[in-house]
Amino acid sequence: MKKNVAEIISVCNEIYDKGLVSGKAGNVSARFGNVVAITPTLKSLSNLDEEDIVLVNMDAEELTKGKPSSEVNMHLEIYKKRSDVKAIVHTHSPYATGFAFSDKKLKRLEGFGEIKNPYLPFIEYEKPGSNELAKSAVEGLGDEDVLILKNHGVVCVSDELKEAMLLAVFVEETAKTQFISLMLNSTEDD
Repeated sequence: MKKNVAEIISVCNEIYDKGLVSGKAGNVSARFGNVVAITPTLKSLSNLDEEDIVLVNMDAEELTKGKPSSEVNMHLEIYKKRSDVKAIVHTHSPYATGFAFSDKKLKRLEGFGEIKNPYLPFIEYEKPGSNELAKSAVEGLGDEDVLILKNHGVVCVSDELKEAMLLAVFVEETAKTQFISLMLNSTEDD
């Protein structure tokens, strides 16, 4: 478990360094059987120690000291519904979150695997940390690997923590590319 916790901390540092989260925003978790290791609430992902990572069971009962992320129920509901998901990375990356706050949909580009839908799925706003958000996120995610949370951020899931993180990075780069394209296409020709 210690190796797994170290990987969570490494991923947290990387997404913080890449600007996908800031302040005390965002959360990361990984599932090991019926135990979920998740980042704590109200602590920056840039400065975590092993003892900061909270272990909970699938009923959200804390198995270690600390207070898990306020989004623990969203993580647990996804794990309960999707046995293929072993890792979740939830970011507030600026470009992708900018799309979440706009009326523009974020296109699904090559690199996400097979393109079944032209746009990334999204759900309407629900209060962060609420049971409504957890239920809505599970429904909105379906069998996808990315979900845009309206006026909130991005959820990426995978069977491996590093893959979920790489997907979060790719979503942000996709959003950045689409934003630049929208800006360039909105200017008049010289």
